[in-house]
Amino acid sequence: MSRWPAFRSAALTASLLFAADAFAQGTPPSPPLPPPRPDQTKKVEPVPDTPKGLDSLFERLAKAEDEEEAKGIANLIERRWLRSGSDVVDLLMSRGMSAMQQKDQDLPQAIELFDRVLQLEPQFAEAYNKRATAFFLLGDYQRSMLDVRETLAREPRHYGALAGLGQILLVNGDKKRAMEAFRKASQLNPRMPNVKAVIERLAPDVDGRDT
Repeated sequence: MSRWPAFRSAALTASLLFAADAFAQGTPPSPPLPPPRPDQTKKVEPVPDTPKGLDSLFERLAKAEDEEEAKGIANLIERRWLRSGSDVVDLLMSRGMSAMQQKDQDLPQAIELFDRVLQLEPQFAEAYNKRATAFFLLGDYQRSMLDVRETLAREPRHYGALAGLGQILLVNGDKKRAMEAFRKASQLNPRMPNVKAVIERLAPDVDGRDT
C-alpha cells in the first residue's frame, strides 16, 4: 500500500537537482585549505543594483515560455546567489561544491568547507543551501532541515531550498507539508520538471482523488 520507499529512493537520487541548483562543473578536487588570513577576505566591488536585477529575473522566470528559456534565466539567478563578494569565500564554495561532485563524494570535506564559508560570511544564504544538500546526502535530515530554514530566512525565493525542504518532508512522511513546499517552489520557478512530477504524484493523496 505504501509508496514511501519509492519516494525515499527518489529523494536520494534527485536531491542534487532539488537542493543544489548550480554546482560548478568540472572543478578538480582540492586539498583542505589553511585558515584564511584576515587580509584575504577583502570584499570585491558589489554588482550594482543586484536586488532590482534579481526581481527582474524572477519576473522573467515566471513568464518563461518553455523549459529551455526558464533554465537559462534560472542559471542567471543561481549565479547571483553564488556571489559572496569575497574571493576567498567564492574559492571555498567552489571547492565545497567540487567535493560533492566527485565520483566518490567527499561530503564531510564539503561540509567542512561550507562551515568555513559561514564562519566568514554568516549571512550567505547559498552556503547554507549547499551545506543542507551535503547533510541530506549523508542522511542527516535534521541538520539539513535547519540549514534549509536558514537559507529561506535569508532568501525566501530560493526555489531550490523550497524543493529541498519538500524532499526532507517527503522522506519524513509529511506529504501535506511537502506538497506546500513543492508548490511554493513551483510558483517561483514554474518550469522545474522534477518538482512538477512530484506534485502530480502527491496530488491524489494530498488533494483527494476524483470520484
